[in-house]
Amino acid sequence: MKTEIIAVGTELLLGQITNTNARYLSEKLAERGIDVYWHTVVGDNPQRVAETFSIALNRADLIIFSGGLGPTMDDLTKETVADVLGLTLEKDEAWEKELEEIFARLERKMTDNNYKQALIPSGARLLINNHGTAPGIWLEHGGKIVVLLPGPPRELMPMFTDQVLQLLPKKNGVILSRVLKITGIGESAMEERIADLLANQTNPTIAPLAKHAEVHLRLTAKAVTRGEALNLLDTTELSVLKRLGEVVFARDEETMADKLASLLVKRNMTIAVAESCTGGLLAHLLTNVSGSSTYFLQGQVVYSNRSKTELLGVPSELIEKHGAVSEEVARSMAENLRIRSHSDLAVAITGVAGPTGGTAEKPVGLVFMAIATAEGIFCSKFNFIGNRETIKERAAMAALNMLRLYLLKVNSFKLC
Repeated sequence: MKTEIIAVGTELLLGQITNTNARYLSEKLAERGIDVYWHTVVGDNPQRVAETFSIALNRADLIIFSGGLGPTMDDLTKETVADVLGLTLEKDEAWEKELEEIFARLERKMTDNNYKQALIPSGARLLINNHGTAPGIWLEHGGKIVVLLPGPPRELMPMFTDQVLQLLPKKNGVILSRVLKITGIGESAMEERIADLLANQTNPTIAPLAKHAEVHLRLTAKAVTRGEALNLLDTTELSVLKRLGEVVFARDEETMADKLASLLVKRNMTIAVAESCTGGLLAHLLTNVSGSSTYFLQGQVVYSNRSKTELLGVPSELIEKHGAVSEEVARSMAENLRIRSHSDLAVAITGVAGPTGGTAEKPVGLVFMAIATAEGIFCSKFNFIGNRETIKERAAMAALNMLRLYLLKVNSFKLC
C-alpha cells in the first residue's frame, strides 16, 4: 500500500510552524508495515490543493490530509476533496447537535461558519474529534482510501491513534527504524568505513544524515513481526559498530549528555566546567539531563582574561605569554577549577568563536580543551569551521565526547 501524506496550510510553507504531523503519521504507519512514499505540503489554495490531490490519486493507495478542516474561509480541504471526487456535502445531524452543545457549554455563540464543520462528503464516515470542533473524515472511493484529519497535533494524534488505525487494512509486517549517532569523524570518513555495508544493503537499509556536530545513520528494517525486525536491526548495528567503534556514542533519542551522565553516575564521579568561547553551553548541556545534580558541581563562564585570573587563578603572566586561546591557559583553567571545586573531573574550553577575533596564528574556529583528572591533565586542540553558533555547538560536543572517551579509557588525546 503506497501512502501519501498531504499537509495543508500556508503557515507551513512560510516556515511559521513545523510539520510535526507528517513525522508522527509516518512513524505510526511504519509500525503497521504501511509504506509512506511521499510527504507533500500545499498552501490554503483550493486550486493547488485540488492539483495536489489529483496527483496523489494517481500514485497512492492511501492519502492522508492534515489541516484545512476548520470553520474559516481558508479551510477548504473537505470541500476541495469532495469537488475532485464529484461528491456532494451532506449534513451530519448528530455532529451538528454536538457542535451546538459544545458552544453552549462554552457559553459562546455558534456562528454560521461553524455549521459547515457538520458537512461531510456523501458516503464518508465521520471521525469524532474529542479535542476540538473539526471532525475527521474516512472516505473510501474508487479503490482509494482518503483520510482527512484536523491540523492541530493535539486533535490529530488521538484521532489517528484511536480511530484511523482501527480502520486501516491489517498489514502482514512492520517497519522499524533505529538511529545510530556518531561524532569525532565527518560524514565522508564514516561512509568510507562502512562502504561495503552501504553498497550491499537490502534489508535493513542504511541512510547517512549529517548534523552540526554529529552524523546519524538510520537503519530501517521490514519484517513480518516486530521481533524479526529488531533482530535484523541488531545484526546490522553490530556490523556498523565493528567498523566504527567508539565514534558511535548513542542511538535513537539518547544524547551525548545522556551518555556522559550514565558514565559519571556509574563511576560515581563529579564534574565542574570552565568555559570561555562556549559561553555556558557545555554547562547547559550537562545540566539539561534530569538528575544532573548528582554529578555536576559547578560551571564558570570566564569570558574575559580578568575573570580567568580572578575566578580561576590563571596567572596573568601565562595569558600574556601564550594568549587566552592556548593549551597552557586551558590546562591552567582545568587544573585550578578541579582544585577549587573539589571535583573528580574539570574540563576547560577556550577558543575563537568568531566571526571576528581571529588571526593568522589563531584563526576563527581554533579551540583548546583540557580535562583535569586524578591521573593528570589531558589536552586537545581542535579547528572547527562554521558560523559562531556552529563553532560553539561543535566545541561543546567535542568536550562532551572528550569526557566520554576518557571515562571509557579510550586514549585519543595526550597528557599535557
